[in-house]
Amino acid sequence: MLPKKLDKKLEERIANNAFRKLGQSNNLVDFSSNDYLGFSKSQGIFDASHRYLVKHGLKQNGATGSRLLSGNHQLYTEVETQLCAIHNSKTVLICNSGYDANIGLLSSIPQRGDIILYDELVHASIRDGITMSNAKSYKFKHNDLEDLAEMLKRVQHDNAEIYVVTESVFSMDGDSPDLKTMSQMSKTYNAHLIVDEAHAVGIFNMGLVQALGLESDIFVRIITFGKALGCHGAAILGPKGLKDYLINFSRSFIYTTALPPHALATMLMAYDALKSTDQIQKLRERIKFFEAEIIRQQLSHAFINSQSAIHSCIISGNERIKKIAQQLHYKGFDVKPILSPTVPEGKERLRFCLHSYNSKAEISEVLSLLATFVSQSC
Repeated sequence: MLPKKLDKKLEERIANNAFRKLGQSNNLVDFSSNDYLGFSKSQGIFDASHRYLVKHGLKQNGATGSRLLSGNHQLYTEVETQLCAIHNSKTVLICNSGYDANIGLLSSIPQRGDIILYDELVHASIRDGITMSNAKSYKFKHNDLEDLAEMLKRVQHDNAEIYVVTESVFSMDGDSPDLKTMSQMSKTYNAHLIVDEAHAVGIFNMGLVQALGLESDIFVRIITFGKALGCHGAAILGPKGLKDYLINFSRSFIYTTALPPHALATMLMAYDALKSTDQIQKLRERIKFFEAEIIRQQLSHAFINSQSAIHSCIISGNERIKKIAQQLHYKGFDVKPILSPTVPEGKERLRFCLHSYNSKAEISEVLSLLATFVSQSC
């Protein structure tokens, strides 16, 4: 039996139509996964990874321990060296997941007396890392540079390092900040800019920071491999000395078993595929077509403006959004409802994730159905 307090919290979730359940794999048209380029199902990447492991004699299933004990197998050095070159970074540290990377970085880098300013819509992993930090933290309005500038002016203190944290593509809204202006502003106020690129790498080639030529202006970048690259893990990119610091002070890195060789080999093969694939261009075409169809179906008022692979349709109310998602499911489309409290009450949404393998016919049909179901639910 669960303690009564825990039972009560579950009952409240059920009463608020916010109770979560694990889903099942299905054969529906995919508008929900983060597999933007289809790499997770790539037979070519799978076979190339296997050949690489056999060729290099890496015939083991697990890493055997943390990287500081026995798990730092030879592939780590090779992959981190290649990532430095690919992403124009001084140092790279591979972590087990984006969550591990964010909590490890943000709980250990800002010190007592330092200041963290973060966008109000940053990912939960960033928030959790900030909560674990000894620094003071304040949120600024979403993508609002005027609000950020005012906060930067107010927090200027002797001996206080200031960290500004944002995402290059926000996971729920799919929009992006003005990174050029933000990086210049951070320089002006002597702040360190940290950018999570989880939903940008692979969609904007090697990430939005590199697409804009801002590598040298950003203090730290976080990239993940479980989205467009279709595999697993994450990496922290930053200045000389950062890797050594994290190895010594990042608890989520120190106290966890390392990734197995197969995960590292798959990263390498995914990056090789990224260099030659036409899937990025196909994805961009699908994004443009989706944007045009939103207008044609007269749904612009409901969608958050986005040029990324993530497009969110705001439909307030957990019960209403779940019903529409279920109707789309019955018609063969996997579109996930995002409920409060994951998003603020009144900002519940259908989150469309676009992929290079979504056809134009599928996009047209799902948006046509959406327009019908929305009008019926009003």
